[in-house]
Amino acid sequence: MGAINFIQRLHEGTKRSYDERFSGEDKAECAAVAKTFGQEYFDAERKHGYGGYRYDGRWLPVAKALVQHYALKRDARILDIGCAKGFLVHDFLKVLPGADAIGLDVSEYAIANAMPEIKDRVSVGNAVSLPYPDKSFDLVVSINTLHNLPIHDLEKALLEIERVSKEHKYIAMDSYRTEREKINLLTWQLTCECFFTPEEWGWVFEKCNYTGDYEFIVFS
Repeated sequence: MGAINFIQRLHEGTKRSYDERFSGEDKAECAAVAKTFGQEYFDAERKHGYGGYRYDGRWLPVAKALVQHYALKRDARILDIGCAKGFLVHDFLKVLPGADAIGLDVSEYAIANAMPEIKDRVSVGNAVSLPYPDKSFDLVVSINTLHNLPIHDLEKALLEIERVSKEHKYIAMDSYRTEREKINLLTWQLTCECFFTPEEWGWVFEKCNYTGDYEFIVFS
C-alpha cells in the first residue's frame, strides 16, 4: 500500500474561486440536489454539480499512467467503481484494446447517459455490495467516489474492493492538510460525507485492512 499521484495535477488544472462558488445561493439546498446524482448533478447548473459532464479526453493520461504503473497485460480485467458516464472505462479500452474494462455507478442517470461506445460495459450498482466473485479483477479503481459514503458504508466498500481484487487497487479521495485546505474543501464540495486528513485516512485504511494504493486530492 502506498501514496501515488495520478489525479492531483489534473485537479490543479481547474481554476476555482472559492469565495464565489455559492455566492447568493443556498449551499445546503444545492448539496441536497447534488446528492441525488441525477441530471441536475451532471448536466444542469454548475451550482448543483458539474454543469455539464462531457468527454474531453482528460482521463486518457490517467488511464495510461495506471496501466503503466501496474504493468497491466492487454487482457487485464479492470473495474471502475463510481464510473459516472464511463469516461475512464472508455480510455482504459483505448490504452488496452483487449482489456475487459467495466464500470459501476449508483447514478441511474449517468449510466443511462453513458458514452455509447461503452454502454454495455457500465451498470448501476453500489460500492458497498459489488456483484462480482472474489478476485475478479487485475485492477480495481475508485476515483472521487468513496468520500461520498458515510463511514459505515465506507468500511463496507473498502472490504468489497479488497474482496474482488486479485492484487492491484487504487482509490482517490478528497482530503486536507491545513485549515485553509479544509475550508476550501468545505466551500467547494457538494457530496462528500467523509472529511479526513491523510493521517485519518491512514487510520481508516488500517481498520478496514485496505492494502491498495491511494491518492489524496487537496484544495490548495
